[in-house]
Amino acid sequence: MQFLPKTIPEIQPEILPVNESPPELVTFDVGGMKCAGCAKAVERQLMQYSGVISACVNLAVEVATVECQPGTVDAEALAKKLTDNGFPSQSRSGENQQEAEAATIERRLQEIRQQIKQLTIALILIILSGLGHVLGTKAPILSNIWFHWGLATLALLVPGRPIIVDGCRSLWRNAPNMNTLVALGAVTAYTASNAALLFPRMGWECFFDEPVMLLGFILLGKTLEQQARRRAASALQALIALQPAKARLVDFKLPSLDLRSQELPLNSTSEVYDPQYIEIPADRVRVGEWLQVLPGEKIPVDGEVCEGKTTIDESMLTGESMPVLKQPGDTVAAGTINKSGAVVMRATRTGKETTVAQMVALVQAAQTRKAPIQNLADTVAGYFVYGVMAISVLTFLFWYFAGTHIWPSVLLGHGAMNMGHEAMNMGNELPIIHYQSPLLLSLKLAIAVLVIACPCALGLATPTAILVGSGIGAERGLLIRGGDVLERVHQLDTVVFDKTGTLTTGNLTLTDYLPIFQNSELGLNSDINLGNRQDVASTIDDVSGNRQDACSTIDGVSGNRQDACSTIDGVSGDKQDVCSTIDGVSGRVDSKLLQIAAAVERGACHPIAAAILLEAQQQGLPLLAAEDFYTEPGFGVSALVEGRRVFAGNAEWMSQQGVAVAAELSGSCKGKTAVYVASGGVLLGVIGLKDTLRPDAKATVERLRGMGLRVMMLTGDTASAAAATAQQLGLATADVFAEVRPDGKARTIASLQAQGCKVAVVGDGINDAPALAQADVGIGLHCGTDVAVETAQIVLMRNALMDVVESIKLGRATFNKIRQNLFWAFAYNTLGIPVAAGILLPATGILLSPAAAGAFMAFSSVSVVTNSLFLRRGFRA
Repeated sequence: MQFLPKTIPEIQPEILPVNESPPELVTFDVGGMKCAGCAKAVERQLMQYSGVISACVNLAVEVATVECQPGTVDAEALAKKLTDNGFPSQSRSGENQQEAEAATIERRLQEIRQQIKQLTIALILIILSGLGHVLGTKAPILSNIWFHWGLATLALLVPGRPIIVDGCRSLWRNAPNMNTLVALGAVTAYTASNAALLFPRMGWECFFDEPVMLLGFILLGKTLEQQARRRAASALQALIALQPAKARLVDFKLPSLDLRSQELPLNSTSEVYDPQYIEIPADRVRVGEWLQVLPGEKIPVDGEVCEGKTTIDESMLTGESMPVLKQPGDTVAAGTINKSGAVVMRATRTGKETTVAQMVALVQAAQTRKAPIQNLADTVAGYFVYGVMAISVLTFLFWYFAGTHIWPSVLLGHGAMNMGHEAMNMGNELPIIHYQSPLLLSLKLAIAVLVIACPCALGLATPTAILVGSGIGAERGLLIRGGDVLERVHQLDTVVFDKTGTLTTGNLTLTDYLPIFQNSELGLNSDINLGNRQDVASTIDDVSGNRQDACSTIDGVSGNRQDACSTIDGVSGDKQDVCSTIDGVSGRVDSKLLQIAAAVERGACHPIAAAILLEAQQQGLPLLAAEDFYTEPGFGVSALVEGRRVFAGNAEWMSQQGVAVAAELSGSCKGKTAVYVASGGVLLGVIGLKDTLRPDAKATVERLRGMGLRVMMLTGDTASAAAATAQQLGLATADVFAEVRPDGKARTIASLQAQGCKVAVVGDGINDAPALAQADVGIGLHCGTDVAVETAQIVLMRNALMDVVESIKLGRATFNKIRQNLFWAFAYNTLGIPVAAGILLPATGILLSPAAAGAFMAFSSVSVVTNSLFLRRGFRA
C-alpha cells in the first residue's frame, strides 16, 4: 500500500494570537504569611496597585510574582506597601539576586531555629502539665491548680506570644489568618479557665492545660511543616548554589596558557597552574573574555573551550551522571564541574543569560504559577477564616440555647467520651465530671471549631506539590514552567512531533545531486560537452536486494539527454557509489552545483545548510563570493553569487520564483529531502539529503502510545521524506502532516484543537515556535534554538527524546498529587469542623476537646506537605 502523508488545506481555524510584547514581571520575597488567607490578602493588596495586571502568591516558598504594564510599577514602592500592611517584602529586581536569595534562605533558617526554641519551651510545659495529671496527689505541687495556671500563662506569654500578636494584628487589618483562629481559641480557653478559678461557685471546669497543649501541638505542626517545605525546596536551593561566585580572568595570548599538551594532573608544576590571572566575581565576566578553569572547579559562565581537554560533570543541569568529554570548540555551561583537565574557555553568555541562571529563573517562575484547579481553594481561602469564626459563633449559640435543652444528657460527664488528653495518649485519666455547665460546654465546642479548621492545608495543597515536582524536574533536566502547565499536561491526548532535529538527529547527509546543465552565466556547463550523450546512473545495492536505479529523464533546453543522480556513500547498507555526472572521456567529477549551493546556504542557519556546507568542505571546494543573503522560513534561501541571484529551497520556493520543476525530477529524490538550485529562472540542479532517526525515537513513540496518547508527525519536508520517516516509526497515514510551512504548522495545531484534542507539540527550531505557542503544551529541546526554548512550556535540558515521556509522566504524577492534596484538605475541613461542632455528641458521646482539635489542625497541613514529598518515590534515579 502506498504511503501518502496528507498536506494541510489552506482554510484553517483561527490561530491563537501570540503575545509579542509580554508584560513586565516583578518578583517579591514576602514574609509574614501564615496560611492561604494571608496569601489571598497579599494578592488583593497587589491587585489594588495601579498598573498591576495580575498577581500570584506562593505560600510554600513565600514568593509573589506580579505581571504589570511595562514602566508603570515601582517595585520598591509596592514592596513597601506590603511591608506597611504587615507582610515584610523585598523586591528581587536588584543586581545581587544570588545574595538576596541567600539572605532569604538564611532568614527562613533563622525562623526555623526560633520556632524550634519556642517548640522546646512548649513541649516542656506540656510535659509538666501531663505529669501533674499522671502523678496527681503524689506530687502536690505539680497537681496544684495555680501551678497549671502558671503553665498556661507562661505558654501564652512565651511560645504563644508571636502567634497571638500576629493573630490580633491580622484581625485588626481585616485579614484574619490561621494565627487568628489559634489565638482566639487559646485566649478564650485561658479566659474561661480564669473565670472558673476566680468564681468557683459557677461550677465551671478549669482547663488550663488546653491552651498549653493547643499551642504546643500548633508549634510542633508548624515546625514539621517548615522542615518539610524546606526539603521540598531543596532542589531549587541546590540549583541556586550551582551558580559560581568567582572566575579566573586570563590573557589567552600568554605563553604559559598553551594547553595543547595532554591533560595534567592536579599536582603538576606546569606553568598552566600558575598563570598570570585576575580573580573577579563571576557576574562581572563579559562576553568574549578568556577564563581558565582548573580541575575540581565550577565553570563560571557559559562558554566555549579554546584550549585543553577535560571531562565535565553536567549531572545537575541534565540529570546525566556520566561526565562528558570536552575539547576545543565544545560548549560548556556555567555551574558544571571540571573533573579532569585544565582548560581555557571563552565566555559566550554571562550573568542572567547563562544556562544555570535561566534554569533557576524557570524553576522559580514555575513555583509561583498556580494550577487552575487551585482557584476553588483560593476562593474558599479568601473567606475561610471569616466562615470558621461565624460557624464557631453559631455553634456556641446553638448548644447554649438549644442543644443542651434538646439533649440534656450531653451535660453529664459520664455520658460523653472526651477526646482530649486520652486521645493524645498522655497516659492520664481525667476526673469524670458529673455535670457540665451549658455555657462551658458551648464554649468548649466553639473553641474546638476555631482551632480544628485548617486554612493551611488548602493553601499548601497546590504549591507544595508543584515545589516538589519542579524540583524533581530540575534534577532530571526537565523544566516545567508552572502549575497551569501541569494541569494541561494531565489533560493531553495528542503529541505532535516536528521531524527534522526532533524525531531525527538533524544531521543530514548529502546523498545525491543531479546537475541540470542549462546554459547560465554561473559557468555550470563550463567543462561539459553539451551535445547529446548518455550519463551513467548510480547503482545502489539495496537492503532488500540488488537494484538498478536510474535517474529520471529530463528534456533539457539544449537537447534530449539523460542525466544521473550521483550517490554519495551513506551510513548504512553496502552500496556501489558513483560520483556525480561522469564525463565519458576524462571521468572527472563536476562539483559546480554543490559549490553554488554551498555559497547560498552559507547565509542560513539550518540543518540542510550545515549538511551542504560540510559536504563542500569535505570535497575541498572553495566557497564562491556571496552576499545579500535572505531566508524565507519553511521555503528556502537566496543570495547574490558572483553577481547573480541564486535561489535554493523546496519545490514551492522554486514555483514562487517562476522556476518549473518536472514531476520526474521530484521523483528522483523520493524519500529524501530535495533542495533545488535555480538562477535567472533556470533550474541548475537538485540536491538530495537524508536524515537519520534518533536512537530513542521509536521507543519514545511506543511509550507515548502505551500511555494512551495519539502520536503524530508534522514537518515542512516533502511527503516522500515524511513517509520514509513515518514508516520507520510505525505512524499511520492519518497521523502525518507533510509540506507544512511554519504558519501552517500553527494552523494544523489549531485545527486539531478545534476537533477537541488536547495537543502537545515537541520541537526544536525557529520554524516550530508558532506551533509551540499554539499548542496546549509546547515541549522544546534545549539543544534547539532560543526561540523554541522561550516559547515552550516544558524545556528538556538533555538531548534525549525519551525525556518527553518522562516530562509527561512527571506532569501527570504532580497533578495527581495536587488533586489528592486538595481532596484531603477539603475533606478534612468538611468532616473536622462538624465533628468539632459536636455533631457526634448526642449519638456517640464524642466530644473533641480544644487541645485534640488543635493537634488535628496542626498535623493536617503536615500531612499535605508530606504527601507531596512522597512524589519522589516514583522518580528515584
